[in-house]
Amino acid sequence: MVSGYNISGIFGRSPVAPLQQHMAKVRECAAELVPFVQAVLAQDADGILQHRGRIEVLEDEADELKKQVRLHLPNSLFMPVARTDLLEILRVQDRIANRAKDVSGLMVGRRMVLPEVFGPGFLQLVERALATVLQAERSINELDELFETGFRGREVDAVQRMIEELSTLESETDSIQIKLRESLFKVEDTLPPVNVMFFYRIVDLTGELADMALRVGARLLLLLAK
Repeated sequence: MVSGYNISGIFGRSPVAPLQQHMAKVRECAAELVPFVQAVLAQDADGILQHRGRIEVLEDEADELKKQVRLHLPNSLFMPVARTDLLEILRVQDRIANRAKDVSGLMVGRRMVLPEVFGPGFLQLVERALATVLQAERSINELDELFETGFRGREVDAVQRMIEELSTLESETDSIQIKLRESLFKVEDTLPPVNVMFFYRIVDLTGELADMALRVGARLLLLLAK
């Protein structure tokens, strides 16, 4: 039993429903970064710990779901796609939750206070990365229809358009990262060097949220091409 439901029962209804449940949990974990960073900007110590704790709980739940999916996913004889392909999507999805945990853990561990020139832009990066994760979730939620149509017809075209939008969102995230690094470079001489190093690190880790979301879409495209 995971999060109040029997995963074997869900597989009985759909071979991809648990994958979609996992992606929903991953998205929920990533979404918690927004109020977390808002709390960091407000220097709200209680809020920081509250949202960090929530991220940890959600990441643990995503891990448990991942284990259950691996144990119960049917073999390829009962599905129109290879079991290994769905497990690869699961693996990439899980890395999104891991990155959310990494970002919040690093910021709490370093007791980060974000400089004014950096903080608002970093929040914008988190929000855009989350938008990319949400788009990846929308794409994964189309798997049921793809299974029903045998990966043919209008549904394939619709999913391809969704993945194109996913790519656009990821590119926008890259652009925000570039601007953030430029703004940080201009003032890094005025900041402690160790702090600067970790500011760059959280930019990279946050960008990886969007990178992993795009990889979810890329794996889905591979399914469409088979």
